[in-house]
Amino acid sequence: MKLPRTHVSLPRALGAAAAVASLAFLTACGEPGSAGGGGGSTDAGGGGSVAACEAVPGDELVVLDDDQQLQTVDNIIPAVNAAAVEGDDTLIPLLDSVSAALDTDTLIGLNKAVDVDRRTSQDVAEEFVADAGLDDPEQSGSGSVVVGAADFAESATLGTIYATVLNAAGYDAEVTTIGNREAYLPALEDGKQVQVIPEYVGTLTEFINKNVNGADAEPVASSDLDATVEGLTGLGEEVGLVFGEPSPAQDQNAFAVTKAFADEHGVTTLSELAEACGGLVLGGPPECTERPFCQPGLEETYGLEFAEFTSLDAGGPLTKSALQQGEITLGLVFSSDGSLTPNE
Repeated sequence: MKLPRTHVSLPRALGAAAAVASLAFLTACGEPGSAGGGGGSTDAGGGGSVAACEAVPGDELVVLDDDQQLQTVDNIIPAVNAAAVEGDDTLIPLLDSVSAALDTDTLIGLNKAVDVDRRTSQDVAEEFVADAGLDDPEQSGSGSVVVGAADFAESATLGTIYATVLNAAGYDAEVTTIGNREAYLPALEDGKQVQVIPEYVGTLTEFINKNVNGADAEPVASSDLDATVEGLTGLGEEVGLVFGEPSPAQDQNAFAVTKAFADEHGVTTLSELAEACGGLVLGGPPECTERPFCQPGLEETYGLEFAEFTSLDAGGPLTKSALQQGEITLGLVFSSDGSLTPNE
């Protein structure tokens, strides 16, 4: 589950994209909410069993591996209206071919091309499909398909990739943008306006779970991908949805340092960070001090020691700038952010 984000609910970029990013974060947390940046620091306690490590400024940001699986999985997965593909044995396998061609580093590259290099989602999607060899599929299909997308760039690019692959196979596919999940999921379940949407395993699982079983429903999503997909599949049956294969690519909560810091201390995972450094300064949205996947989880799961918490935003420009300028040591980001340096 994510901190407030807007493909469930926290600012991911500016404007509409930021709203979409916030939504995903909160659904992942169990409820949609918002995160904003205050910029003030609060004392977070923090002990001293290991040496304190100062922040190291630098332009390049890298994610430290969540090697003890604190975060809920949020792999990309095709969500499909069940009635729309009844009797069609081609559409979902075509979408599965997209899932197989994506990983998180590839998704970072796609987002960089759109968010940083300012290319269009259409151009980036077409290039990806050609480079991945998905533009000449063996399967063939027919009929009209509308692929929905949320109103942030990553969703638009993924939706355009889906449509490009379906068109190459003989479908008449187009992409339409339909706001946030509260708007587009009912349209997908109805199946008349939209038949396919690129989704996120953990966030969607909890969104449907709460719609079906109530706001206080026990969580179904977890750090176990297979178990979460199994739960999502069962929930999907109740609302008329089926799903393709999850992609290795994830867009989930993650924690980043500057590459200069990671190189100086020889850390690539959160466990290694805990062994190497104490007295850390953590940056993120105000909710971070209370959310189990944020500061409390980092302390309990990894034994990380924080000297301060600085209230910023969730994966947004404030947090990334604070990392780059050496104002914080560790910051909450989203794992597919186009400004990240892919892990080597």
